[in-house]
Amino acid sequence: MQEYIPYMNEAIAEARKAEALLEVPIGAVVVWNQQIIGRGHNLRETTMDPLAHAELIAIKQASDYLQAWRLLDCQLYVTLEPCPMCAGAIVQSRIPQVIYGTTDPKAGCAGTLMNLLQEERFNHRVDVISGVLQEECSSMLTQFFRKLRGKS
Repeated sequence: MQEYIPYMNEAIAEARKAEALLEVPIGAVVVWNQQIIGRGHNLRETTMDPLAHAELIAIKQASDYLQAWRLLDCQLYVTLEPCPMCAGAIVQSRIPQVIYGTTDPKAGCAGTLMNLLQEERFNHRVDVISGVLQEECSSMLTQFFRKLRGKS
């Protein structure tokens, strides 16, 4: 588990960028050959784009970097369990491993509500590691929504 912490800290740093923009603090990084080649943080409110999830932004950057849609030798680190849309993109981009921080009881598709990443009917399955820096990832979201409700 220790080897995942530096990259998850980078995903957390991305989530903090989202939080500074009053976006839900979710961050992601794509790693290839122990190098970060894609970074993303939630930008749905800023861009008014329902597709501007941290994972999708990081995947797009990584694909641009590698000049390939198949991210076969990459790992995706994300602070929150991927939603159905992001899980679909992960499968489609052939990412072999996803490491995430905390579960998403409302939209989690890496095992919480369903497990699209390991669905046997798909032509690609993803190795999933959960709970890396779980407390920090969870706390960041809890604090964000607490502050948001306090302002309402």
